[in-house]
Amino acid sequence: MNVDDDILAVARGRLQAEAEAVRALIDTIDGTLVTAASMILSATGKLFIGGSGTSGTVARRMAHILSVTGTPSLPFSPMDGLHGASGAITADDLVLLISNGGASDEVVQLARIARGRGARVIALTRSHDTPLARLADHSVAVAVHPSADIGGIVATGITIAQSAWGDALAEVLMRGRGYTWAEFMTTHPAGAVGRLEDLPADPSRLAVPPFEEVAR
Repeated sequence: MNVDDDILAVARGRLQAEAEAVRALIDTIDGTLVTAASMILSATGKLFIGGSGTSGTVARRMAHILSVTGTPSLPFSPMDGLHGASGAITADDLVLLISNGGASDEVVQLARIARGRGARVIALTRSHDTPLARLADHSVAVAVHPSADIGGIVATGITIAQSAWGDALAEVLMRGRGYTWAEFMTTHPAGAVGRLEDLPADPSRLAVPPFEEVAR
């Protein structure tokens, strides 16, 4: 084995660990996604998505993907929220907060502020027993094996799994709304996508139960 082989073995091992993390998510995804989708579709206000550090990067990506697929969403910094930006949150809004450990002070504090202002909070953490999950109106658990993260410390695999969960949510919401590719093109006129002339068939519509039914 030469030097290049050593390098490629490490790179392939990292990709394998992260691919397995997403594959494992397939078996653990459950009705909590349905409830989250129902809450979002039933909301009459804005959808804020926030997190700190790498979770903040996931939040910004998720807000973009949801907006692109027909669910208007805004990325939101929990720390900015503690410095007055939380005034943008109203009782009609929904706040989705991402935190693997679910214990980051600014994220937990923002959840308290949001709920105090009458907004509903969805927590995306590694379990239903984190401080953030216990505080939220609804929690979703997305966890990975420690090997999915570099050294079991750097949030690599977990952020990919969180992002994949967000992508699954985005398609469910897109189908739940009956959002069409023609509508999509009105907000995406730039780049190679904006020059497409032959659009795919619209996704089949999903019947997502209203939140009133799910909450019973």
